[in-house]
Amino acid sequence: MSAAVAAAVKKIAIYILGDENKRGKLFVAVGSIIAGFLGLMFLPIAVISSIGSMNIEQPDIDKSLFTESALFESLDSEQQAEITNIQNQGQAIEYAMANAGVRDQTIKAQLIYMSYFDEVQNFNAESYADLFVVAPNDSDLIAAINSTYGLEIDYDEYMLSYTWVMNSTINEYMFTDTSTKNCVDLAAWADNAFISGWGYKSGAAGERDEIGRIRYADNAGLVLGYLNYDPTDKMFGCDYDTLVYTEQGSLDTMPETAGIGLFDGSKHGIYVGNGEVIYSSESLGYVTKEAVSNGSWSSWCTYEGIEYPQEVTDAIESLNEDSSLEN
Repeated sequence: MSAAVAAAVKKIAIYILGDENKRGKLFVAVGSIIAGFLGLMFLPIAVISSIGSMNIEQPDIDKSLFTESALFESLDSEQQAEITNIQNQGQAIEYAMANAGVRDQTIKAQLIYMSYFDEVQNFNAESYADLFVVAPNDSDLIAAINSTYGLEIDYDEYMLSYTWVMNSTINEYMFTDTSTKNCVDLAAWADNAFISGWGYKSGAAGERDEIGRIRYADNAGLVLGYLNYDPTDKMFGCDYDTLVYTEQGSLDTMPETAGIGLFDGSKHGIYVGNGEVIYSSESLGYVTKEAVSNGSWSSWCTYEGIEYPQEVTDAIESLNEDSSLEN
C-alpha cells in the first residue's frame, strides 16, 4: 500500500489507536467513519496493514459497539471534534463536486484532500472542485493542484493510492440513474473497472476477491456485474447469469453512443466514447482500454436488460428497414 493511502487511514485511526481501550472498536468502526468521508468500507485487515509499525493483536469485539454512533460517543471531545471536522470537509467537497458537474470524481477529490492537504490554509471546496472541471487528465490535475496549493504530490504515488482505493469500493458517484440499467451507466461502470485496475478471472463479475484483494470480471462478467449490482444496497445480485445480446450491424452503422456493446465474434467490449472500447482481456489478465480501430471488433450490439436512448433505437430501425428492402 502506498504512503498516501496509509496516511489517509492513519489520520482517522490514530484518534482511536491512541487509546488502548478503543482499539477493539477500530476493526469494525473505522470503516464506517471513513465511509462517511470517502464512501468506502475498508476491510479490517487492510486498515491494520496500512498502520504499518503498530503491533496490534485483534481483540475480542463487543458487537454492541459495531455502530459508528457507539464509537463516536466513546471518544473524548477533542477526538469527536476532529472526526466531525473531517466529515464536514468531506461533505463540503461532495457538494462542491456535484455543483461543478464532476460528481463522479468525488472520491478522487476527497482522497487527495485527505492525503495531502494537512498544511493547506483557507481551503475553499468550490475553487478546489473547479480544478477537476478544467483538468483534461489526472496528470494535469495533480500538476494544477501542486501549483495552486504549493504541494509536491508525486503523481505515481497518487495513482497507486487512487487505484487501490477505487478497487476497494464501487464508486457510488458514477451512476446517473440508479433506478434503471442504462447504457450511460454501463459505460461508466466499464470505465470505473479500468481505472480501478480490475483483473480477469473466469466466472467473476466485479466481486472483490478476498485473497487477491482486488476485483475481477471475465469478459461477459464485466456487463453482467453491472446488471446484477444494486447501487442502493451496494450488493451484487444474481438476476442475470448469462449475457444475452443482439448483434445489430457493422461498426460503420454504429451510433456514437457510450454504452453500446462491441463484438468480434468471441469477446465483448463496451464502447465508452472518443473512439475507445473497454473490455476484460483473458490474454492480458485484466480490464483494459484501447482504440476501437486497434482491435478486431466487427459489429456493435445491444444487451438484454440495458436501456438505450432514442438514437440507438432509430439506428436499429434504420438497419431493419434496409434489411427489408434488400429482401
